[in-house]
Amino acid sequence: MFRASCNIRLLHLIGIIVLFFAGLTSAQALQPAGPNRPANVPANYVITPAGYFHPSCVVHLAKGDVLRRDEKTIQHANARVDSIPVCQYAHFKPNGEKVVGDERGMRGVRPPTIGHAWIEYASTATSSSYGELGADWNVPSAPSVNNGQTIYLFPGLEDYNDVVTILQPVLGWNSDYASAWGIASWNCCVSGTVFEATPTRVNVGDKIAGYMWDNCASGTLSCTSWDVLTEDLTTGNYSELMGTSSQGQTFNWAFAGALEVYNVYQCSNFPAGGSFAFYDLELYNDSFVEYSNPGWTFTNLSSGLTPQCGYGATLSPATVTLYY
Repeated sequence: MFRASCNIRLLHLIGIIVLFFAGLTSAQALQPAGPNRPANVPANYVITPAGYFHPSCVVHLAKGDVLRRDEKTIQHANARVDSIPVCQYAHFKPNGEKVVGDERGMRGVRPPTIGHAWIEYASTATSSSYGELGADWNVPSAPSVNNGQTIYLFPGLEDYNDVVTILQPVLGWNSDYASAWGIASWNCCVSGTVFEATPTRVNVGDKIAGYMWDNCASGTLSCTSWDVLTEDLTTGNYSELMGTSSQGQTFNWAFAGALEVYNVYQCSNFPAGGSFAFYDLELYNDSFVEYSNPGWTFTNLSSGLTPQCGYGATLSPATVTLYY
């Protein structure tokens, strides 16, 4: 279903002038770490879907920019080529664990980021690899109380056995836009650097589509090139990483949906309504055959955390609903 719609989306994108902000810049609008950060995280760090990073290590990719398959350069839309920057600072997992460089070998088969960020998620894994993952969702109401918290909701892909990077089409509150929802596509964290495609603001009630697909021939176990698209189907605005590198990963761990938070003090800091649904889920193997039942399983990481907000989930092959 998704591959059949790719040509339509491609024609739509070709008709849009996307060659703007073609330079390589560090993200400036992301939220600061805040007073509720772990004690060892510096105050000048910013919040990303992959934890706390020095601002110089968050690279904002303009539309049309490509992380080259050789994993060493960024091909800009205006044909300029830059080397992928190596972060000169450690970054920190949401629980405050310090990381230098990428995270190869640091997480193994443990859940992605146990601590004060990943609260709950639904996932599945395969012994081979995946070729595509897609989901739809609707932008929820704003949180009842705004204490400067950051909320991320997203599907994603990782390597179950050797986590170096994660591909994520992300919906975020208080992320790129203060007191508002926005979407962005992310790839993190080779050489300690996290890459964010151009974000765009979205409105409550808008229908969002998040897709990740490989650009290799059918049956390629470890495709080196992926596209990550986060699109507002209501307005037509989008954030896309084109041909982004897999960083040598085999994406065999799929997340139908995850809830990640920073600086949440009370349950009213969550979006109003108490639940969030990822629906029309589509998961394909590396031969682009869709799974009729991916076998999603739920993981709750909230034990011992404050606040406790009724975390849980209901699962079906095509819909995952997270409760908070």
